[in-house]
Amino acid sequence: MTVPRQTLLIALLLMLAAPTFAAAPPMDLPRWSVEIKGGWFYPALDDWETYYGRDNTWHYAGSLAYKLTRKMEIGVDGGFIKDQGQGSGAISGTVTGRVDYELFPLQAFVLFRGVFSEKQVIVPYAGGGWTRMFYREKTEGQGTVRGHADGYHGRAGLQLLLDDADTSASRNLRSDFGIYHTYFFLETQYIRAMAIDVSGTSVNLGGTSYLMGLMFEF
Repeated sequence: MTVPRQTLLIALLLMLAAPTFAAAPPMDLPRWSVEIKGGWFYPALDDWETYYGRDNTWHYAGSLAYKLTRKMEIGVDGGFIKDQGQGSGAISGTVTGRVDYELFPLQAFVLFRGVFSEKQVIVPYAGGGWTRMFYREKTEGQGTVRGHADGYHGRAGLQLLLDDADTSASRNLRSDFGIYHTYFFLETQYIRAMAIDVSGTSVNLGGTSYLMGLMFEF
């Protein structure tokens, strides 16, 4: 039986192409990211320094995000902000002794990362989304005021790839925990969440945070 010449040509091309396909499997990319971060929160509330003795306090947060594409992800972020002071409470307006003020921002966001290569050392990013700011203010001798306010936030920053700083540790993280990349990052975040204080005045419980932290992609 004579084999058609076209069939022989197709078979030959497939044999030649097979090593190429075997050497180039589908690209394996991270699908999730986790961040841990901390820094300084500068409240938008007027006279914060009068209430609490300085114009800033600590802000700690963590986030989990899913990558829709290599450059775009959606996620949730939870934070904790606390300060202690003397005098009038920022929400209650009560003149008293010690005041403990706590904020718990819960956020949903969309983020865009300018990543074009898995070996890219510096990666810029920006995004934003919805914020619900829970607050609690405990005033000495006056009880506790608590509630929440809804608003929005924006964030932007720069990531620095750490994989090449210790290639052995990077390989171990990949093999043991499935972590593709580790980044150090610097971030600026602005939150606006309006609430009504006891006098009926609208106040912004948000402010601007300057954060630093580590991000792990897996």
